[in-house]
Amino acid sequence: MRSDRSTSAPLPLKIAAIGGLAFLHIPILLIFLYAFTTEEKSYQFPPPGLTLQWFAVTWNRPDVWAALTLSVKVATIATAIALVLGTLCAAAVSQTRFFGRETISLLVILPIALPGIITGIALRSAFSMADIPFSFWTIVLGHATFCIVVVYNNAVARFRRVSGSLIEASMDLGADGFQTFRYIILPNIGTALLAGGMLAFALSFDEVIVTTFTGGQQSTLPIWMLEELIRPRQRPVTNVVAMVVMLVTFLPILAAYYLTRDGDQIAGAGK
Repeated sequence: MRSDRSTSAPLPLKIAAIGGLAFLHIPILLIFLYAFTTEEKSYQFPPPGLTLQWFAVTWNRPDVWAALTLSVKVATIATAIALVLGTLCAAAVSQTRFFGRETISLLVILPIALPGIITGIALRSAFSMADIPFSFWTIVLGHATFCIVVVYNNAVARFRRVSGSLIEASMDLGADGFQTFRYIILPNIGTALLAGGMLAFALSFDEVIVTTFTGGQQSTLPIWMLEELIRPRQRPVTNVVAMVVMLVTFLPILAAYYLTRDGDQIAGAGK
């Protein structure tokens, strides 16, 4: 039976959708444009000329490489911590029943629900009270607080789709806990963990607020960009770095989307 509802969206809705997309993406296109401008002190539009010199300047800036290296190291270690703790917490919450389970689940996701400045102030106060000097590891711990939430949300949703009969059958056939995890659980939740890890890495890589409170004198790449914006010369260098940040964060998010869009096709689901 043919539906009476039109398959084409109304023209005002199309215009609104195009306007919303333009509002979101035109500023991003301007960042790319100003990475090629010949003007080094201001962002005049249209640019007086186009050049590739700022890519060479950026490549030869040791402070850029130092900030980039720090950001990659922090994001990598924070993601690794989040994968371990987030997966274990998700397994406990989804596979077992105990008193206070929902409260624990709420406490796990709370760091990402709170404003970043609240998390930053709380961490800074805790580190100061414990006489922990601000260092690389304080940044990692600060980033891990919200990276765990991303991994946990992905893992707990996938754990709940895994049929309990698969785990029971594995145990009945003589597999121990490690073998069951390796051959049954991990193949079913692997893409969710990979997607969660990629999202956690992207969030950590471009984090600003929590890093400001936990980084001390160290500058990750986003912090470096903020400091560079107030300088009067070589501002296009900041735009070149911004392009790199967007690519580094966009690719993991895109990969995570494609890894999780077929997440309902789980072995044993619905059985």
